[in-house]
Amino acid sequence: MMRQGRLQIFPVTSQETLSFSLTLMENMICVIVLLCSCLWHLTDVFGDEVKSVSVMEGENVTLYTDTQVQSQDDIEWMFGVQSPDEIIAEINREVNITSFINERLKNHVEIDAQTGSLIITNITTQHTGLYTAEISRKPSAHIRHFSLTVYARLPVPVISRVSSQCSSSSSSSCCCVLCSVVNVSHDVSVSWYKGKSLLSSISVSDLNIRLSLPLEVEYQDTNTYRCVVNNPITNHTQHLHITQICHTSEGNIRCDD
Repeated sequence: MMRQGRLQIFPVTSQETLSFSLTLMENMICVIVLLCSCLWHLTDVFGDEVKSVSVMEGENVTLYTDTQVQSQDDIEWMFGVQSPDEIIAEINREVNITSFINERLKNHVEIDAQTGSLIITNITTQHTGLYTAEISRKPSAHIRHFSLTVYARLPVPVISRVSSQCSSSSSSSCCCVLCSVVNVSHDVSVSWYKGKSLLSSISVSDLNIRLSLPLEVEYQDTNTYRCVVNNPITNHTQHLHITQICHTSEGNIRCDD
């Protein structure tokens, strides 16, 4: 004959309940502190997100580390077109040596001894790429990432009279002109404006090509037209003087001829 089992319930005192709650709370606090410490360390190691910097060819630029270098800090700058994978400059405090390795940046870079910032002088388009600064500071590191874009100097647009680039259904006489620039770099556009209104525009993402944009104007037009070539940080403007370009010995040219 099987005996029926009994479930015994032991009373729990309020003191034991309080002790268990305090232990659980202490464990949760330890976990939170550990997570915060890990996040702080990761932030210190990986630094801020990539900072974009744009500059014109021939100018000077400083990539700021936003920190003060301490006496025992080692500084290392890396560069790469696709990723920063090559050391270009470093300061080793143990032997007190500053080295500049990359031939592309030779005679163009120096490190600010107070901040670790990288100074690039007389910059060229070959210096476009990704840069990373690492300032070793035990037990962690101060790291900054930069994406540097160097734009070539813009050519001045040239306006000339043409007949083959334009077409019109109008039977009235008109003047056909062409605004052109050569050897343009990436992110360059050419635009025609009538007063402040944009009439047409063309852009390019390739290097070292010719951009041309036609425009039809009435032979007796008295409006103000201008051609503008620009990149994200600068521009050049050329005004159309109809009386000088269109009133030539060739006479009037119909754009539908």
